[in-house]
Amino acid sequence: MSKLTAADLMSLEQYARERQTFRARVMAHKKSRQLALGEHATLYFEDALTMQYQVQEMLRIERIFEAEGIQEELDVYNPLIPDGSNWKATFMVEYDDEQERKQMLAKLIGVDKAVWMQVEGFDKVRPICNEDLERETEDKTSSVHFMRFELSPEMVAAAKAGKPLHAGIDHTEYRVECTIPEAIRQSLINDLA
Repeated sequence: MSKLTAADLMSLEQYARERQTFRARVMAHKKSRQLALGEHATLYFEDALTMQYQVQEMLRIERIFEAEGIQEELDVYNPLIPDGSNWKATFMVEYDDEQERKQMLAKLIGVDKAVWMQVEGFDKVRPICNEDLERETEDKTSSVHFMRFELSPEMVAAAKAGKPLHAGIDHTEYRVECTIPEAIRQSLINDLA
């Protein structure tokens, strides 16, 4: 999947005109890229369209229109676009109650390393996590982690040939596994070269 360039982006004026329509398109697209892992964890799979939306929103909010500033935003978000042999996701631990969230983040240290994905017939793939900065302390984990799941060429071929995909978490305080629904599986297959 190719990375975004300034030529892929709308000007602030054009984005202001097209934002509502573009946002609706992106939100519809994101529905097939969200995988709930139990009640309190979700993988939000990223791609060029989700990152274009993120960049456009940052440019809009920060009123960035100069080439250097635009490139800085692209440099931040382009690493989250899959490279053809991987899936990239934002992993979120989601508890509505603030007190419960605080307690669980203290119990879920290491949860980012307990997440896995699997092409049926192959070993589980553990993510490479938080390449931008450390998101965990001795006392708690973060509610947001960035993940990259690297696949072997054999896994890519099997996934593209129709093998089911599975995902889960095997942390002592949070265990779940699931078969990835077909709509999400199809969306993820599009990320593979």
